[in-house]
Amino acid sequence: MQETQAPWPPRDNLTITRVRAIVTAPEGIPLVVVRVDTSDDGLYGLGCATFTQRFHAVAATVDEHIAPMLVGRHPADIEDITRLIHLSSYWRTGPVLNNALSGIDMALWDIAGKRAGMPVYELLGGRVRTGAPLYLHAEGATVEATLEHAAHLMEQGYTHVRLQTGQPGLGTYGAPGSAGAYPHAPHPDGWDRRQYLRTTPALFERARQVLGEEVELLHDVHSRLTPKEAVVLARSLEPYRLFFLEDVIAPENYDRLPEVRAASPVPLAVGELLVSAQEAARIVMDRGVDLLRCHISAIGGLTPARKLVALCELTGTRTAWHSPGDVSPIGVAANLALDVSTSAFGIQEAHVYPDEVGEVFPGALNPVRGYLYPSDRPGWGVELDEKLAAQYPPETHLHERWAARVRRPDGGLEAP
Repeated sequence: MQETQAPWPPRDNLTITRVRAIVTAPEGIPLVVVRVDTSDDGLYGLGCATFTQRFHAVAATVDEHIAPMLVGRHPADIEDITRLIHLSSYWRTGPVLNNALSGIDMALWDIAGKRAGMPVYELLGGRVRTGAPLYLHAEGATVEATLEHAAHLMEQGYTHVRLQTGQPGLGTYGAPGSAGAYPHAPHPDGWDRRQYLRTTPALFERARQVLGEEVELLHDVHSRLTPKEAVVLARSLEPYRLFFLEDVIAPENYDRLPEVRAASPVPLAVGELLVSAQEAARIVMDRGVDLLRCHISAIGGLTPARKLVALCELTGTRTAWHSPGDVSPIGVAANLALDVSTSAFGIQEAHVYPDEVGEVFPGALNPVRGYLYPSDRPGWGVELDEKLAAQYPPETHLHERWAARVRRPDGGLEAP
C-alpha cells in the first residue's frame, strides 16, 4: 500500500502499517472485526464492525477503500482519522460505511489503551460504577413457558428480564409461533398485529402475578406498530410498570416519536436502527426517547457514542446499548466502557456467548450473576485467534431469508 502523508510533523516514528477486516461466525452469526497494525511490533488494535446482514460490503469497504488512506498515519489521531474516513466517501453515513468506520475507530481506541497501559474506560474518565446490570431475553411458545424461562433467569441473578411470547402463525419477534394458524388466509403463517395488541397485555398481567413486583420487565415491539398503535399498546401496559418498551415504531416514522413518547406512560427505548450519530442526537434533543439504545458500530463507533453519552447526561436521557449475538465481544467491551464511565447509564442488553466464541475471542466477557464487569487489561482486553476464526466461515444470506418470512396473514411484509 502507498503510505499516506500525515497532515502534521510526526512526533515519533509510530505509524499504521496495515488495516484489514476479518469475518468469522463461531456462533453462526457473522461478526466483522477490523485489525489495525502499527510499526511497533506487537502493537495492534481490534474494532467491531459487525453489520451481520451486509458483512461482505463492510469488509470490502475496509479493505479496498479505507485501508489505503490510513497506512502511514499516526494511530493516536483518532478524531482526525475518523473524520477523514467519514468525509472521504462524499455520500456519508449509513450502516455499511459507519460499521467500517467503527472498526477503525474502536481499533484505534484499543491501541490508545495499550500504549497507555490502561483499559479504555479509564481513558474516558474512569468508573462511576463497578459493573453494569444487565437484562436477558425470556421467551417461550406460551405465556407460561415464557414466565418459566424468566424465573430461571431471575434465579441466575438477573433483576431485569425482557419477555417475548409466542403468537399464532409465525409468532412474534423473539418467540416461536404455531404453523398454519390462519388456514384460510393467503399467508397461513402470518403475523397479526391485532392479535398481538390483544395478547401482549395479558402476558404482562400474568407476569406480575407469577414473577412478582421486584423484577423489572421489558418488551420489544421490533418496530412493527403504527404511532397510534404504539400508544394503544403503551397505555394498555401501564398497570404492569415496564422498565421500558422497545422500538415501538419503525425508523421511517421517528419524526412521530415525541408525540408517541408524550402519550406513553411507559418509558420508550429506541435507537438500534439508527445509522448516524446525528439521527440519534436528534431524537434525544427532540425528547423522543427515554433510553437510547444504539448499535454503536452502526453509528460509527466509540468516538460518536461517547459524544452521545455526554448529550444524554445533559438531557436526562439514559443509555441501553444494543448488544445481542450480532455484536462481537469487542463491541461488548466498547459498550461496557461507556456503561461504567457515565452517569447516564440505564441498563445493558446482554448475550451469553457459547464456548466457541470465547475460544475465538480470548478475553470475551460473559455475565456474572446479572452483571458485566470490564476487563482491567489495557485496551479492550479482548483478542482474536485468527487461525481459529478461519474455522468458522460465515453463511451469506442467512438473515435475509429469515426477514423475508415475516408477513401478515394477507401476505404483506412486516418488519422482521
